[in-house]
Amino acid sequence: MARELDALIARHGRPATIVSDNGTEMTSRAMLERTNRTGVDWHYIAPGKPQQNGFVESFNGKLRDECLNEEVFASLAEARAVIERSRLDYNHVRPHPAHGGLTPEAVRLNPAAGRLRNLEGSAARPLPPARQINYQP
Repeated sequence: MARELDALIARHGRPATIVSDNGTEMTSRAMLERTNRTGVDWHYIAPGKPQQNGFVESFNGKLRDECLNEEVFASLAEARAVIERSRLDYNHVRPHPAHGGLTPEAVRLNPAAGRLRNLEGSAARPLPPARQINYQP
Protein backbone atom coordinates (compact mmCIF):
# COMPACT_ATOMS: atom_id res chain seq x y z
CA MET A 1 0.00 0.00 0.00
CA ALA A 2 2.82 2.41 0.85
CA ARG A 3 4.53 1.80 -2.53
CA GLU A 4 1.25 2.33 -4.39
CA LEU A 5 0.64 5.60 -2.58
CA ASP A 6 4.16 6.78 -3.41
CA ALA A 7 3.52 5.96 -7.09
CA LEU A 8 0.18 7.81 -7.06
CA ILE A 9 1.74 10.87 -5.44
CA ALA A 10 4.56 10.84 -7.99
CA ARG A 11 1.96 10.75 -10.78
CA HIS A 12 -0.71 13.11 -9.41
CA GLY A 13 1.00 15.27 -6.79
CA ARG A 14 1.04 15.34 -3.00
CA PRO A 15 -2.34 15.64 -1.27
CA ALA A 16 -2.80 17.73 1.85
CA THR A 17 -4.65 14.92 3.66
CA ILE A 18 -5.51 11.27 3.09
CA VAL A 19 -8.70 9.89 4.63
CA SER A 20 -8.97 6.16 5.28
CA ASP A 21 -10.55 3.56 7.48
CA ASN A 22 -8.69 1.74 10.24
CA GLY A 23 -7.98 -1.42 8.26
CA THR A 24 -4.74 -3.26 8.93
CA GLU A 25 -3.33 -2.24 5.54
CA MET A 26 -3.74 1.42 6.52
CA THR A 27 -2.41 1.16 10.07
CA SER A 28 0.63 -1.02 9.37
CA ARG A 29 4.11 0.00 10.42
CA ALA A 30 5.05 0.68 6.77
CA MET A 31 2.13 3.12 6.41
CA LEU A 32 2.91 4.89 9.69
CA GLU A 33 6.59 5.24 8.72
CA ARG A 34 5.55 6.51 5.27
CA THR A 35 3.25 9.11 6.83
CA ASN A 36 6.04 10.34 9.09
CA ARG A 37 8.51 10.41 6.18
CA THR A 38 6.29 12.30 3.71
CA GLY A 39 4.50 14.65 6.10
CA VAL A 40 1.11 14.04 4.46
CA ASP A 41 -1.64 14.39 7.07
CA TRP A 42 -3.62 11.22 7.64
CA HIS A 43 -7.19 11.17 8.96
CA TYR A 44 -8.70 7.90 10.12
CA ILE A 45 -12.49 7.73 10.12
CA ALA A 46 -14.17 6.56 13.31
CA PRO A 47 -14.43 2.77 13.59
CA GLY A 48 -17.81 1.54 12.36
CA LYS A 49 -18.61 4.86 10.60
CA PRO A 50 -18.15 4.20 6.85
CA GLN A 51 -20.41 7.17 6.08
CA GLN A 52 -17.51 9.41 7.15
CA ASN A 53 -15.76 8.31 3.96
CA GLY A 54 -18.81 8.22 1.69
CA PHE A 55 -17.03 8.70 -1.64
CA VAL A 56 -14.88 5.61 -1.31
CA GLU A 57 -17.75 3.59 0.18
CA SER A 58 -19.90 4.49 -2.83
CA PHE A 59 -17.12 3.56 -5.24
CA ASN A 60 -16.38 0.28 -3.44
CA GLY A 61 -20.08 -0.66 -3.61
CA LYS A 62 -20.21 0.05 -7.35
CA LEU A 63 -16.99 -1.87 -8.00
CA ARG A 64 -18.28 -4.82 -6.01
CA ASP A 65 -21.78 -4.81 -7.60
CA GLU A 66 -20.79 -4.08 -11.19
CA CYS A 67 -17.48 -5.92 -11.48
CA LEU A 68 -16.38 -8.22 -8.68
CA ASN A 69 -19.75 -9.91 -8.09
CA GLU A 70 -20.19 -10.48 -11.84
CA GLU A 71 -16.91 -12.29 -12.46
CA VAL A 72 -15.22 -15.53 -11.45
CA PHE A 73 -11.47 -15.09 -11.68
CA ALA A 74 -9.30 -18.03 -12.68
CA SER A 75 -6.06 -16.26 -11.80
CA LEU A 76 -4.64 -13.10 -10.31
CA ALA A 77 -3.63 -11.94 -13.79
CA GLU A 78 -7.23 -12.30 -15.00
CA ALA A 79 -8.54 -10.40 -11.97
CA ARG A 80 -6.09 -7.57 -12.65
CA ALA A 81 -7.12 -7.40 -16.33
CA VAL A 82 -10.85 -7.36 -15.56
CA ILE A 83 -10.48 -4.75 -12.81
CA GLU A 84 -8.34 -2.57 -15.09
CA ARG A 85 -11.03 -2.73 -17.83
CA SER A 86 -13.61 -1.74 -15.22
CA ARG A 87 -11.43 1.17 -14.06
CA LEU A 88 -10.95 2.43 -17.60
CA ASP A 89 -14.69 2.22 -18.27
CA TYR A 90 -15.52 4.04 -15.02
CA ASN A 91 -13.04 6.87 -15.60
CA HIS A 92 -12.97 7.27 -19.40
CA VAL A 93 -16.28 6.00 -20.82
CA ARG A 94 -19.08 6.20 -18.28
CA PRO A 95 -20.67 9.63 -17.85
CA HIS A 96 -21.19 10.71 -14.25
CA PRO A 97 -24.22 12.79 -13.23
CA ALA A 98 -22.13 14.67 -10.66
CA HIS A 99 -19.98 15.97 -13.53
CA GLY A 100 -22.89 17.11 -15.70
CA GLY A 101 -22.79 13.91 -17.75
CA LEU A 102 -19.04 14.07 -18.36
CA THR A 103 -16.52 11.39 -17.54
CA PRO A 104 -14.03 11.93 -14.69
CA GLU A 105 -11.24 12.01 -17.28
CA ALA A 106 -12.97 14.81 -19.21
CA VAL A 107 -13.25 16.81 -15.99
CA ARG A 108 -9.62 16.11 -15.11
CA LEU A 109 -8.50 17.40 -18.50
CA ASN A 110 -10.76 20.46 -18.25
CA PRO A 111 -11.29 21.41 -14.58
CA ALA A 112 -13.76 24.15 -15.57
CA ALA A 113 -16.02 21.41 -16.94
CA GLY A 114 -16.42 20.03 -13.41
CA ARG A 115 -18.25 23.20 -12.47
CA LEU A 116 -20.89 22.56 -15.15
CA ARG A 117 -23.03 20.45 -12.86
CA ASN A 118 -26.66 19.97 -13.80
CA LEU A 119 -26.39 21.24 -17.34
CA GLU A 120 -30.13 20.70 -17.77
CA GLY A 121 -30.76 23.04 -14.86
CA SER A 122 -33.40 22.75 -12.19
CA ALA A 123 -34.70 26.32 -12.10
CA ALA A 124 -38.19 26.89 -13.53
CA ARG A 125 -36.88 29.89 -15.46
CA PRO A 126 -33.48 31.42 -16.13
CA LEU A 127 -31.86 33.28 -13.29
CA PRO A 128 -31.82 37.05 -13.61
CA PRO A 129 -28.53 38.58 -14.76
CA ALA A 130 -26.09 39.49 -12.02
CA ARG A 131 -26.15 43.14 -11.01
CA GLN A 132 -23.03 45.04 -11.80
CA ILE A 133 -21.62 47.09 -8.96
CA ASN A 134 -19.25 49.88 -9.88
CA TYR A 135 -16.94 50.77 -7.04
CA GLN A 136 -15.51 54.24 -6.91
CA PRO A 137 -11.99 54.62 -5.50
